Order: sequence, then C-alpha cells, then structure tokens
Amino acid sequence: MVYRALHNRWLRVLAAVLGALIGSAAVNVFIVPLGFYTGGLMGFCQIARTLLHTSFGITAGKYDLAGIFYFVLNVPILLYAYKTLGRGMVFRTIICTVAYSVFFSVIPIPAKPVIDDMLTSCLLGGILSGIGSGIILTSGCSGGGLDVIGLILSKRGSHITVGKFSLSVNTLLYALCLFLFTPAVAIYSAIYNVFASFMVDRMHQQTVSVQAMIFTREDETDLANYIINTLGRSVTYWNGTGAYTGELVHVLFVCLSKYEIDELRHMVQTFDPHAFLVVQEGVRVDGNFPRRLD
Repeated sequence: MVYRALHNRWLRVLAAVLGALIGSAAVNVFIVPLGFYTGGLMGFCQIARTLLHTSFGITAGKYDLAGIFYFVLNVPILLYAYKTLGRGMVFRTIICTVAYSVFFSVIPIPAKPVIDDMLTSCLLGGILSGIGSGIILTSGCSGGGLDVIGLILSKRGSHITVGKFSLSVNTLLYALCLFLFTPAVAIYSAIYNVFASFMVDRMHQQTVSVQAMIFTREDETDLANYIINTLGRSVTYWNGTGAYTGELVHVLFVCLSKYEIDELRHMVQTFDPHAFLVVQEGVRVDGNFPRRLD
C-alpha cells in the first residue's frame, strides 16, 4: 500500500513536503538553539549567516537568512542536475527546496535549548532530520544541496551513497567550524551529521540493490512479462525440479531496488499465491543495471 501511495505523483510531493517540514523542525528546534551546524549546503549557509551577524550585524529580523541563502545557492545546482536527473525530478526538487527554505526561515527557533544535554539533542535532531530527508528521497524527490549531487553520483552508477557523499563533504565544513568557532561546536555538529547520514542511507531504499528468486508452477512467461512491463526490470528464468515432489518448477531471477520489492511481492502473490520467493538485500550489482531515483 505504501509503495502504491508513493507512486501517486501528488501524494509523493505531499510526503516530500512533510519530510521537509520534519527535517527543518528538527534542525531549528534541536540543533540551532545550541549553536551547532547541520552540515551540507545548509551548514555553509548557516555559517555565512552567523558571520554576517557577528561581523556586520546583518540580520533578517525574525526570519533566518540561512534559508534564503539555501534557496539562492540551489539554483546553479539544479541547472547542473537537469540533464542527469530529468525534468520531473528537478521540478520536484524545486518544490522541496522552496519548502525547506520556507520552513527553515519561519519555524521559530527556541530562545533556549529544548533539551539541555547536547548529545541527546544531536541524537534526536540527527534522527528526525535523517528521517525527513529519507522520506523526501524515497518519495522520488530531493531537498536540494548535496543530496542532488549525491543522487547524480548514484544515477551514474557510483557506489557512493547519498549519505556517504554528504558525510565526506561535511569533513570540510566541520574543519571550517573548528577553525572559526570552538572544538565543541565542530564535534557536536559532526555527531549530529553522522546520525542524520545514517538515517538517510537506511531510508533511501532506491540505492539498496536486491536479488529475488521466484519458484512457481504457473506459466513463468506471464509473470516475467509483467515484471518487465511494470517494473522495467529484465528477468532470467529456467526450469528446475522440486526434490521433494519431483515436479517441474519454474525459477525466475531478477535484480531490482529495495524500493521495488513490495510491488514484486504483490505481483507474485497475484499470479501464484503458492509461489516461493527468496529475497537477498544489499547485493552488489555492476554492469547494465539501471538505478532508479523516482
């Protein structure tokens, strides 16, 4: 049911906006009041906002300049991503980027930390922010910034996941925090980012490759054609013999993403309720294997 819901265009956009709301609220409530930085493009925007405020006294009143900077800097990134990710993906990313920018700017930042313990705040902020970003990516959208570049790498077949790419680039960001601020700010900001990146990779199912073997006594060509036409995945099948019954059984083998496995289960159950399905996650697939992001 979740699979089918997320393949409705408008439900996916709505889910992505909800993810942006969750991520923005987590950052503004748990991270910003402690003076920490989120990482990614938004982290650099937050540093720029802090420097403008401390050095020149420039503020935007009750709004956060970081959200405005974030939107402006995403424009060249989205132009670069247009050819690789396609018009639909870029359009949805624009929606999410605007949502992020608005939420970051208008969600009130508590005058005092909601939770005094800094490690707990980093843990909660990272988990909730990662969940928000994961919802966006699983909905076939992107919040912009480093996520877009990470998606481009995934689309081109790189084994670098979105979370790992963000974590690598953030090394530079936290080195900058260490230079400009205090070691505590850099360390706790990095701890937050580790939790957030971990949650993103756990939820971004399109990057997890899965192999499935289906054992059925029904006509294998009907199921194979349905997988090819519906999921756009190729299938290899052959005949086998059941050792216990000695009867003929058809074996189908397919590689796909974890995001598509629920639909495959539904297909198999529809074609043959007595079929046997074996699924192995986290396999490494090279060669002509298209990676789907939407």
